[in-house]
Amino acid sequence: MTSTENIERASMAPRVAARAPSHHLRAELAETLRLAVPMALTQLGQIAMMTTDLAFIGRLGDEAVAAAALAGTVYFVSFTFGMGLMSAVAPLAAQAFGARDPRMVRRSLRVGLWAALFITLPLMVLPFRGEQILLALGQAPTAAQLAQQYLFGLAWGMLPALWFIAIRGFMSAVNRPEPVLWITLAAIPANALLVYFLLYGAFGVPPLGLFGAGLATSIVNLATFLAGLWFAYRRPPFRKYQVLGRVWRLDWPLMRQLVIVGAPISVSFLLEYGLFGAAGLLMGLISTAALAAHQIALQIAAILFMVPFGIGMAATVRVVHAVGRADAPAVRRAGLVATGLGIAFMSVMTLLVILGRFAIAEIFLGEAAEATAQLTASLLLVGSTFFIADGVQTVAAGALRGMNDTRLPLVFATISYWLIGFTSACLLGFLTTLGAVGIWIGLSAGTAAYALLLILRFRLLTSRLAV
Repeated sequence: MTSTENIERASMAPRVAARAPSHHLRAELAETLRLAVPMALTQLGQIAMMTTDLAFIGRLGDEAVAAAALAGTVYFVSFTFGMGLMSAVAPLAAQAFGARDPRMVRRSLRVGLWAALFITLPLMVLPFRGEQILLALGQAPTAAQLAQQYLFGLAWGMLPALWFIAIRGFMSAVNRPEPVLWITLAAIPANALLVYFLLYGAFGVPPLGLFGAGLATSIVNLATFLAGLWFAYRRPPFRKYQVLGRVWRLDWPLMRQLVIVGAPISVSFLLEYGLFGAAGLLMGLISTAALAAHQIALQIAAILFMVPFGIGMAATVRVVHAVGRADAPAVRRAGLVATGLGIAFMSVMTLLVILGRFAIAEIFLGEAAEATAQLTASLLLVGSTFFIADGVQTVAAGALRGMNDTRLPLVFATISYWLIGFTSACLLGFLTTLGAVGIWIGLSAGTAAYALLLILRFRLLTSRLAV
């Protein structure tokens, strides 16, 4: 090689090095989006059904919305525990899929279906005793009675909903999550029509009120499970796994492994969802209007949360791949790109919510409940900090799960959500004149603390990995 060629090569090296990070970031962003978009759309479809329910129920007045919020609190305490266990089906099946062991893939789904059956029977005790529980917690008798009507309809859909989560984990494990998205999208209009018919009554169907709304959700849950089971049993590439083969057989060793994997996920979910459920109970102690406003604002937060939740799931996959290659820069890059994507999305959505907060309140409440609508708009304004922090924490948690770091984040969740968040919510909500707004400031403080701790933890682990 001539000296001139050496000089030209040396002059090009800085430019190539400068382009390389940019190229890696673009590639990482593209891969993250490719994974995150279908996951986020599925989550958005599921939350869309819950939002439709709330919008229809909101036309019945503040008491109906408050009752739905209380019923949701009782229901999701039970359902969240089961959802955590069912979430373990995906990693068990994915590990078997990677080992090219179709029999173990089938066993992973089968043990999930049996586990759901076993845990649902005791978990249904809470929904069926919802009124007594709410009265013991100091809630208004009328709201507790209405909540029980809703719970009587909701409770029957718990088992098929958990079974559908298990099937979703199986399909994701074999890299074919599309049927779950198709089923969810088809369920949205079906749920809206059924809720409308059973809630208000139409075409000869008598109005069943809140019980009808809950029953409609249970029927849709059953239909989505049956559709998912049909895909898993009859359609390629799932058919080759023969998911119903020896379905009667109990696999206790694998059941134990499912519990070991799923129990920490359940605890993590309960710590987070439990705080928001407790906040709903605190709102109920303030007033019916406060509880209704809180439920609507929380529903908006749940809608926004679904997209960064999908990004967090994608971050887990990207980080796992980078860790497997022992590529420390790629691990950090995967986490940072996903976090940046989550922040960008939540920032745009937060701005839109702030600008449209009064219109959002009117969509759920109509024009009659003016005081409740004003309070809802105030909570949405306070939530401007909460929304972004909530997006960051779920993406960061997903990145840490990709590094098998789950125990310390549980400690972080306990400190942030309960020591900081719940304590602040109680103090600001009842020892100051802020009331409902103070409770939401407490929620924002706890979520922000959790997001910060997770980001610092990720930076620490990636620094150690680089060394």
